[in-house]
Amino acid sequence: MAKLQQDHPFKLFHKSEKPDSSEKLTPAVHFRLALEELGPTFIKLGQILSTRADLLGPNYIQELSKLQDEAPPEPWEAVRAVITEELGNEPEQIFTQVDPVPLAAASLAQVHPAVLKNGDIVVIKVQRPDIRSTIDLDLAILKDMAALIQRTEWGKLNQPEAIAEELDIGLHQELDFYREGRNADRFRANFIGVETIHIPTIYWKYSTRRILVEERLFGIKIDDTAALDAAGYNRKRVALDATNLVVKEVFQDGFYHADPHAGNMNVMQNGLIGVMDFGLMGELRDRERQFLTHLFIYAGSQDAEGVVDELMRLSATGSGVNRASLVEDVELLFEKYVGYTLEDIKIKDLMAEINPIVSRYNLKIPANLWILVKTVVMMEGLGTLLDPDYDFFAIVEPIVERLKWQMRLPGSNWEKTFYRQGVNWGEFVDLLPRASRRLLEKMDQNDPFNVELRDWGKMLSGMGQLINRLSLSVIIAALLIGLSILIPTTTSGSPIRSLISLGFVAVVIFSIWLLISFLRAR
Repeated sequence: MAKLQQDHPFKLFHKSEKPDSSEKLTPAVHFRLALEELGPTFIKLGQILSTRADLLGPNYIQELSKLQDEAPPEPWEAVRAVITEELGNEPEQIFTQVDPVPLAAASLAQVHPAVLKNGDIVVIKVQRPDIRSTIDLDLAILKDMAALIQRTEWGKLNQPEAIAEELDIGLHQELDFYREGRNADRFRANFIGVETIHIPTIYWKYSTRRILVEERLFGIKIDDTAALDAAGYNRKRVALDATNLVVKEVFQDGFYHADPHAGNMNVMQNGLIGVMDFGLMGELRDRERQFLTHLFIYAGSQDAEGVVDELMRLSATGSGVNRASLVEDVELLFEKYVGYTLEDIKIKDLMAEINPIVSRYNLKIPANLWILVKTVVMMEGLGTLLDPDYDFFAIVEPIVERLKWQMRLPGSNWEKTFYRQGVNWGEFVDLLPRASRRLLEKMDQNDPFNVELRDWGKMLSGMGQLINRLSLSVIIAALLIGLSILIPTTTSGSPIRSLISLGFVAVVIFSIWLLISFLRAR
């Protein structure tokens, strides 16, 4: 029978910092302590607010970022009853051994080490009894409060009901252990072939919405520098592997671990980084990943106009924002870093400069991007602890540069985008005559101003020709780029290369003909 090890560093949560009793507590500290006293729902609310620099000042953001979730463990008999109810058998009938002393205890669940009948060493994450009803009651109170605040001027601007709804969705997702298991499976699939990362196996046969049984990972907690040194691990290498994990999951996959604190990562045998706890995950759409890539490029070249343009494309700025003033503030921020190398810039310090700008202009950054910022800041802190010369920007820069070129060249996303835009243009040409007729009828009834349109049919015909030429130009440009990429990949003198080269020449001739026809049409 496999023997359980009691010195495993598995920790789902960290103890938050308690202030010294002799210190004078600030309002921000009082706020954090109050949320901790109120329990799991309000702790989660504080964690959401810690990512919202548009709502709270920097001192509150800094204090709420210390919030961690911990609670006294449930008695073993209560936990045992949940396992029996969910699996239909007493734990002793399913597991060879279950330790009644939990490895970690939080407000939603606690984790117990166990051994399956086949000898596999696992952990059982068990939801606390009646926690769902407690959370539902707390959420009902919070939603009532949010509805009242929503009526105020501040509420109309900051939408507290949306925050309450976000909290509701997030908590109920965390209470669904099926979802957490699927997150782990999806994350593992994204890292197939990456030899530096290990994701625990989920034992679906023994998992339900309230119980999750997964492979137990043994190793050294990633921030235990003394233990890493004693074991002979290269801390610089560990920091690089952990950062590459974050870069891949964010910029390439768009599906990332949103709580990468040291308790959720350990260094396993042979230097593998084991990642745990997939209850809180972030997801980025293609548009948001492009936004991040562009923002990184503009910030690297200190292009304030470009940064503000990206914020406006993301709809982060409201209609009342003074664009010129915002550009000026971003330029002033860049001036503070003139002469700095990327190695000298720390994300944590940079965010301390950015947060007041976000608050001043009430920029509405999507919640998932705020979570991402928090994730990157945590990764930078961990990297700096492991390697004093750690430079997050230096690791990310070549990857962003590669992504920049990928966005300019055809690929799977380009094909989908081209097809979608073709459909949109077709619908536009089909709907334009009818929509224009309705517009003219409304203008005739209300008579807001005198407008006279002549040769409407001719104009539509001309517009149709223009759209056709534009579509044809896009197709030709795509063929030129695609064929120019394919030619170097084929063997010189092969029939395939000859065929591709012939096609390239034909497309060039056709593009010249099209250009001449455009000039004649003028």
